[in-house]
Amino acid sequence: MRLGVLDVGSNTVNLLVVDAHRGAPPVPQSSHKTVLRLMRYLEPSGAISPEGVHAVVEAVGTAAKQAGDAGIDEMLAFATSALREAPNGPAVLALVADETGVRLQVLTGEDEARITFLAVRRWYGWSAGDMLLFDIGGGSLEIAAGGSENPQVAVSLPLGAGRTTIGFLPDDPPTANETAALREHAASLLATTVPLFADCPKPAHVVGSSKTVRSLARLAGSLADGVGPHDRLLLRRSGLDDWVPRLAKIPADSRPALPGITVDRTFQIVAGGIVLSETMRAFKVSELEVSPWALREGLILLYLDRLG
Repeated sequence: MRLGVLDVGSNTVNLLVVDAHRGAPPVPQSSHKTVLRLMRYLEPSGAISPEGVHAVVEAVGTAAKQAGDAGIDEMLAFATSALREAPNGPAVLALVADETGVRLQVLTGEDEARITFLAVRRWYGWSAGDMLLFDIGGGSLEIAAGGSENPQVAVSLPLGAGRTTIGFLPDDPPTANETAALREHAASLLATTVPLFADCPKPAHVVGSSKTVRSLARLAGSLADGVGPHDRLLLRRSGLDDWVPRLAKIPADSRPALPGITVDRTFQIVAGGIVLSETMRAFKVSELEVSPWALREGLILLYLDRLG
């Protein structure tokens, strides 16, 4: 069957169209993305401004038309932290449904962590053993660990790359004091989180997922042989810590000239790098592997499992 997965996130509205059936990996057919940066539209109360509401409705409406043109059989539409946390989130969801016909399912932070972990587990397979996952979105950081498809521990922290950029790095490029303040904030939150994973076995694989992690790995990482035809993308903390201070000295509009840094992530890549560095440091991780599958693929797999 042909599925459309619509992800209304804090940074983009992304439609992924795949052909999928149980027992096989989903095959991407097309992808359509609108750069939204919804965090820019948050009012002091946390509500999404009228301008932001209009942008969400317009982007979802465009995606719905693209999904129709692609001939999908089913739409899996979901929203994450920006709409989940906004006081006027329910009203925005109702307006989106009225205006576009798309009913967005709002995922909790723990949902995001668990569904992404499922996708990563399926990508790496059972032979990977116990795994530890870091996933950095626009609004939140998800961390999960375990040895099965359902993680033993799954948490979500307000350390997304977009959120922390707006909260801590207002200047372009950011100042040394701003980046230091973000490091201190991230380290403080992570210090209270690490003990939650104390009973988890030592992971055989530490994995990072999300566009932010992939971008940083393309910039500062390396390739290694994979089990199949695909190389593995690896990221060492030492390489990350070498690049992040240099990125912080470059204006956002110049960063896309670097390998892996795309226009839609350029404004938040420094904050994403700082958060990832502090997460790896808190969990005493020196190197991670990068998963090409994340939340969208997890939702597809979960949907197909439930059909069965």
